[in-house]
Amino acid sequence: MKNGKKKIHILTLGCPKNLVDSEILLSGLKNKFQIVDTPEKAQIVLINTCGFIESAKQESIEKIFEAIELKEKGKVESVYVMGCLSQRYKDELEKEIPEVDKFFGVEKFGEILNELGVDYKYELLGEREILTPKHFAYLKIAEGCDNPCSFCAIPIIRGKYVSRPIDDVVKEAKKLAWRGVKELIVIAQDTTYYGLDLYGERKLSELLMRLSEIDGIEWIRLMYAYPAKFPVEVLDVIAQNPKICKYIDIPIQHISDKILKSMRRGITKRRTIELLEMIRDKVPEVAIRTSLIVGYPGETEREFEELVDFVASFKFDRLGVFTYSQEDGTPAFELGDPVPPEEKERRMALLMNIQRDVILEKNENLIGRKLKVLIDRKESDYFVGRTQWDAPEIDVEVLVYGDDLKSGEFYEVEIYDYFEYDLIGRAMTKQTEKTFC
Repeated sequence: MKNGKKKIHILTLGCPKNLVDSEILLSGLKNKFQIVDTPEKAQIVLINTCGFIESAKQESIEKIFEAIELKEKGKVESVYVMGCLSQRYKDELEKEIPEVDKFFGVEKFGEILNELGVDYKYELLGEREILTPKHFAYLKIAEGCDNPCSFCAIPIIRGKYVSRPIDDVVKEAKKLAWRGVKELIVIAQDTTYYGLDLYGERKLSELLMRLSEIDGIEWIRLMYAYPAKFPVEVLDVIAQNPKICKYIDIPIQHISDKILKSMRRGITKRRTIELLEMIRDKVPEVAIRTSLIVGYPGETEREFEELVDFVASFKFDRLGVFTYSQEDGTPAFELGDPVPPEEKERRMALLMNIQRDVILEKNENLIGRKLKVLIDRKESDYFVGRTQWDAPEIDVEVLVYGDDLKSGEFYEVEIYDYFEYDLIGRAMTKQTEKTFC
């Protein structure tokens, strides 16, 4: 033990919202424990689980058993489990995996800290240990969800939508900026619903404007925008404010009216297309990212071909595809899971092949362009960065060649080549006042 402190490792699984929870928890643990980067180095292992879809649940279970194995070998003293899987299946997990010392649900920071012998104080909330590179951070503006999507277990796990007050969010963002964060990635289960529960109206536009006034923040990126009842005034803010990335993550899930209705998405094909076209019209050179589900109950070849045709014609800038996961407790559970796994995989692969061609075309069109790039890290003899059109880990990266570049700094980069999903460029000058397209 270093300075008498026990070693603890927090393993975070799932989405960035889970990552933020782990960061908050770490702020309360750092003074009492030595934080280590692998479970093998730790005396205490805390696993922050995901329970959203079947593959995520399986990964969480596997990691729990890996930690238990370390405990049985005497390498780890205690194993704790928290997060979405634990929230949803706590009773079953306690019976099936008694080797775990204790299970906690979501946002049970006080209970976890008290269990670990930390004098918990509510005022600690809002303090965070940044687990991302120090120049960007996720900013969670709400918890839970009020949308009735038939396939989604989030309302069961996380409860109803609860917006954080604007002043609290801005205060946290200022602290992040003071610590060197330059890019804020705005997240919630549904960011466009923000404020409706708290203020009686959607307040995302106001929040984005307030965040843009913070010194030190240079990029603000919007994720998880729900398409139904989208607050269109947000588009003017994105278009006109130079600090807000010309980027919107808006999961549409499908395009067939039949499937959208069964999914309870609250929007039609026609309205979805109108909204997407409005986004491109109002925000020049915007990058639109979306997510799709294939193999949903009732998705026959006809509905799938409708989706294929739309993806091929609209040419999303960024795209993710998931295979349908039947989740108990959701309205869609009663529909069964009639599409075979191999057919779901075939449909996903077909869509991703179409998207690969779209990305190749878009990357080809960037040859010769000079872009503003934020450097994330160094690898081998090049640096890896992103444009304003790309979120960390899920989107296109720029491999940058240049001397003495620094992570967390902006540079002007000339694009001269590309791989399948990555751009290749050379750094021209350090980014200062000028804004590049």
